[in-house]
Amino acid sequence: MSKQKSIANRGTVPNGIADQPSRQWRNRIVAHGEEDPEQLLANPRNWRIHPKAQQDALEGVLKEVGWVQSVIINRTSGFVIDGHARVAMAISRGERVPCVYVELSEEEEALILATLDPLSAMAGTDKELLAQLTADLPEAYKGLAAA
Repeated sequence: MSKQKSIANRGTVPNGIADQPSRQWRNRIVAHGEEDPEQLLANPRNWRIHPKAQQDALEGVLKEVGWVQSVIINRTSGFVIDGHARVAMAISRGERVPCVYVELSEEEEALILATLDPLSAMAGTDKELLAQLTADLPEAYKGLAAA
C-alpha cells in the first residue's frame, strides 16, 4: 500500500472558512497556448526582482527538465501576471513560452499579482520529506532546498 498522503489532509482550513456557505470557485482560465516571448508584455506593477542566483538556478532546472509551469497572462490587460523571469530567459534563448490565459479585471489582476508569491511563501516545510526528496539531487540543486 502506498505511503502517499492526500493533499486534502496536509493542510488546515483558516479560521471561519469552513463555516462559510459553500460557493463554487470561478474558473478564470480561458485558454492555453504558446507565445513568442518578445510579444509578451511585462506587467508594470510587477514588484518581484530576480537575483542572479535565482536566475541561474531557474536556468539550470529549465535546461535539465524543461517547462513544467506555464506563464500566466491576463487576456484583458495583455500583461504577464506570473513568469516574468521565465519570459526574460526565453527571450535570451529564442524559446517559445507555454502560457495560460486568464480574464481578470484590473483590480483582480492587482490582487493576484500582489498575493500569488506571498501565498506560496506562507507554506511550511516538512523537513523530513524535503530531506528525502533532495537526498539524490545533484549537488548544484541542494542549496535550493535549504532556501
